[in-house]
Amino acid sequence: MAEDLLPSPHPLTPPRSEEDWVFWFRLLRSRRVGPTTFHRLLAEHGNARDALRALPEVARAAGVEEYTPCPAAVAESELKNGRVCGARPVAIGSAEYPPRLAQLADAPPILWALGDPALLARPVVALVGARNASSLGTRMARQLAQGLTEAGYAVVSGLARGVDTAAHLASLEGGTIAVMAGGVDVIYPAENAVLAQEIAERGLRLSEQPIGMQPMARHFPARNRIISGLAQAVVVVEAAAKSGSLITARNALDQGREVMAVPGHPFDARAAGCNMLIRDGAMLVRGAQDVVDAIAGQNHEVQQAKETAEKQEDVIEQIPPETAGNPDPPQRSLKDAAALHRQILDRLGPSPLAEDQLIRDIGLPAGRITPELVTLELDGKIERRPGGLLSRSD
Repeated sequence: MAEDLLPSPHPLTPPRSEEDWVFWFRLLRSRRVGPTTFHRLLAEHGNARDALRALPEVARAAGVEEYTPCPAAVAESELKNGRVCGARPVAIGSAEYPPRLAQLADAPPILWALGDPALLARPVVALVGARNASSLGTRMARQLAQGLTEAGYAVVSGLARGVDTAAHLASLEGGTIAVMAGGVDVIYPAENAVLAQEIAERGLRLSEQPIGMQPMARHFPARNRIISGLAQAVVVVEAAAKSGSLITARNALDQGREVMAVPGHPFDARAAGCNMLIRDGAMLVRGAQDVVDAIAGQNHEVQQAKETAEKQEDVIEQIPPETAGNPDPPQRSLKDAAALHRQILDRLGPSPLAEDQLIRDIGLPAGRITPELVTLELDGKIERRPGGLLSRSD
């Protein structure tokens, strides 16, 4: 069947005209529509135009009155501003969209790309770590990044201070990808402005946020899932026991990626997170060759995914109209998702609860509940705590 040829449950007909782009951006930028909701709306309605028409009624059914989708002028302005700054939109389903990222349930429907999008077809390793990295930590990050690019990998990180900066600098020549928390044209921290410009000229900057968006606290966990989603493996160089790097590592585990860590001295708080990861089963990394050896077997899989992505245009033409918007078994409606969100939030409070206990209490398969937990976490409604515990944020 045609459905079996498709590698992901997401709609695979990217925008083909300026009008299509406007509809996609309007739907994605509408209030209370995130990546997961976007994919559900397209699966239920077939295309962005029809999803936009249905959106006010969907919102009304969810208890939101007088709902207005994003105006066309806002989407047109974003498209214009993006192209003015030299960026281009890359939509899920297009040949340029990274196949590993497309496998995520909450994959960004659109990425703004500034630089060389050909890097997205390369095998990728993520290097992340502390902003206040030690001299040894930054030296290790540079060594890993250089070694990995010499082995043919692109290096992805978050353009933050410390380990991220060291990784980008060392991989500029060989291939570096910076995932931004704000708009692709907004440099944060400002001290990395020159580095960001060099990445745009010799590497690639990516963001799912609107052009001109200043980064906010809630954007960083969302950014981290893209970093791990792009990569075959995530290597943590230095990280405190509670840090954004450990969020990235947790995302990587949830996404089925390899998690590796560089060990550090037990007395150094910046090494506590890495040592915890190794204690819990992450692979210990001494140098780039350790990483290359661990993931060498995955390269064939990446090449296959790339070839599949390049053939998607032909596959789409073969899909009957009645299946084009719904390549996998029917997805649950937004009403069902909202009801499950209420169940989850009703069972959580300020006191932490084990995730597996929550799943048992609700009585649904883990595969049904886990994506909604990610959505609620990104919305800031629940918090994850050490030891697999969850609590309600409000």
